[in-house]
Amino acid sequence: MADRSLVHIAFYAALIAALGLVPPVSIAFLGGVPITAQTLGVMLAGVMLGPVRGALAVLLFLFLVALGAPLLAGGRGGLGVFMGPSVGFLVGWPVGALVAGWVMQSTREMNVLVSAAIAAAVGGILVVYAFGIPGVAIMAGLSLPKAALGSAIYIPGDLVKVVLTALIAQTVARGLPGAVLSRS
Repeated sequence: MADRSLVHIAFYAALIAALGLVPPVSIAFLGGVPITAQTLGVMLAGVMLGPVRGALAVLLFLFLVALGAPLLAGGRGGLGVFMGPSVGFLVGWPVGALVAGWVMQSTREMNVLVSAAIAAAVGGILVVYAFGIPGVAIMAGLSLPKAALGSAIYIPGDLVKVVLTALIAQTVARGLPGAVLSRS
């Protein structure tokens, strides 16, 4: 892998970590799974870097968290976070970035704004929730329908993140098209 790709991967891992500085909002009835800004970084990693580099950026971030770095929102880190109700969402993050990158590449003929919005929604919401909801259900002892209904509280914020991802991707593509690596 080229040095430049490694820098991009590290940058997006750092971006996800920086978004963890935004204070989380815990949702008690879902076992304390917080609302965080970090899924914005996951969406951006996939949309901007493409499937492989986007997933690697998220995996690097999660590796640092597993080593104990307090990079998750609220200063959480260590292997214990992978034993809690958030585990499904965390496991879904690299897959979500991979799918977002793949969708972004597959829709190259579309406008960047539209393509990025679709990619972020599919990868950052549908895929991440496909992992997150069962994780919450298992770890919090809820039925799957209850976990799904409870997880609906995250959707408005995630839709805002989809819009932000699309606007950022379009702005970057206009000013520096080569920086949207999923399109090159």
